[in-house]
Amino acid sequence: MDLTEEQITHRLDHALKTNLPPEFPYTVQPSKNSTQLAAVLIPFLRAEGEWHLLLIRRTLHPKDRHGGQVAFPGGRRDHADPNAETTALREAQEEIGLRPKDVRILGQLRDLITITNYRVTPMIGAISWPYNVHPQPEEVSRIFTMPLKWLADPVNRETRQNDFLYQGKPCPVIYFQPYNGEILWGASARMVMLLLEALGLSTPDERYKPKHNSE
Repeated sequence: MDLTEEQITHRLDHALKTNLPPEFPYTVQPSKNSTQLAAVLIPFLRAEGEWHLLLIRRTLHPKDRHGGQVAFPGGRRDHADPNAETTALREAQEEIGLRPKDVRILGQLRDLITITNYRVTPMIGAISWPYNVHPQPEEVSRIFTMPLKWLADPVNRETRQNDFLYQGKPCPVIYFQPYNGEILWGASARMVMLLLEALGLSTPDERYKPKHNSE
């Protein structure tokens, strides 16, 4: 679990070379012509002697369907962005004040497609901690971290099959247990699962483990 930055880079690179298609768990495929490109930054940092991931809670807006949700810094790719790395770093600076020069890019995950038809590239970067991050209040209401070890423990997550419908059919949705008052779920939880798999901390058959019913 206590991987070095070099080991993380090596494992991410190895996983990307498998050339798997974009992660999309739903039975009905989206239209390729309408898919919009986006990118997020998944920041790694050392806190209390172990790796943590930095996350945000989006500001709640009535017209924003993702408002109030836990996520990683990121957003839609601009026409001026030459690549996903540029998008992820630009959005992280805009949303939480993280300067691109302070991020050590370690690699990236394979793309995933969201039910809102974004094709998202997750970029992985390490930052020194503590760091003077500050939320852009129009977009971010809180910045916090979750331990990688806690996220890797399958006891802390489950899949619910009937919470959402995609084109009339049930969608498998990953939920993590509450941590420090925050619930990681949906597309961001899928990104975490892809990350855990790339690092050898989980396997694909664990990605959509059904909810355990103890009754």
